[in-house]
Amino acid sequence: MKRIKRNWRKVLLLVVVVFISIQVIGGIFFYDLAIKRGPKDFLQNNADLEVADETMDLYVNGDWIDWVRDQDFEELTLESRDGLQLSGYFLPAAVPSDKLVILTHGYLGNAKQMGLFGIFYYQELGYNLFMPDARGHGKSEGDYYGFGWPDRLDLIDWTNALVERLGPETEVVYHGLSMGAATVLMASGEKELPSQVKAVVADSPYGSVYQLFSYQMKRMFHLPAFPLLDSTSLVTKMRAGYLFKEASSLKAVRTTEVPILYIHGKADTFVPVKNAIELYQNTSSSSEIFLVEDANHGEAYASQPMEYKQKVHQFLTHTVK
Repeated sequence: MKRIKRNWRKVLLLVVVVFISIQVIGGIFFYDLAIKRGPKDFLQNNADLEVADETMDLYVNGDWIDWVRDQDFEELTLESRDGLQLSGYFLPAAVPSDKLVILTHGYLGNAKQMGLFGIFYYQELGYNLFMPDARGHGKSEGDYYGFGWPDRLDLIDWTNALVERLGPETEVVYHGLSMGAATVLMASGEKELPSQVKAVVADSPYGSVYQLFSYQMKRMFHLPAFPLLDSTSLVTKMRAGYLFKEASSLKAVRTTEVPILYIHGKADTFVPVKNAIELYQNTSSSSEIFLVEDANHGEAYASQPMEYKQKVHQFLTHTVK
């Protein structure tokens, strides 16, 4: 009998060791796959990221590309709170203005890709323009992707630096796409958010990093979120300083005082539209939502550019002086 008990204990111990080993190895694997800076081949040929031919043509051949190339952007740098050298691009308004838009890009993107929206703010609304490279992207330092959470504090620091430069009467609009949308929403709930931030436009946001990855693990890898995603979150905490569940746009908007315009494609299969609807329903400030038929992830502007610009303009008319 004692021998049987000892054998069962050995088996149980072996099971525990194997389970923990799988979680550690799996956590490191998925961290390297999604969080660590570098190419993400697993996203190639992902059906959820396919866009219409018209959208692709706008991204690749749009007039905004030449416009961005022709502008005399001033490259600015900022040291983050954890010692990273961050980079961004500033363009003063053609006619002096106290309005500033900060445009935040998506996962694996870079600052100047937001020129797609920047040309509208600059030419049609007369705003000063700033486009930062998120940590781990473009020219900014960092060996991991923050998915909006550490980036929210970088955004606040950029805002303070630009307000100091342009003057305390500056009125700031945050406009973010995908990961950039999560960044601006997460920043909107911070107590230290500068008072100059008057409005937020969040295009294709997700509720939290945990929610995003949980959906993608099931959809792309046919795996349940628990416990592997939680293990990956712990690895991310050790290597990048944040947990997936704390990186929450939903928590932030429940306390924000800044008006928010949510924009989302109804046909988005990468970040389903229910994310934006849930965020809208839980926002404590005045908020609006603009849902675009037949638009996939980040496609709303390409799908309905005139309606998109009209909606943003109307929203800013009653939130920015």
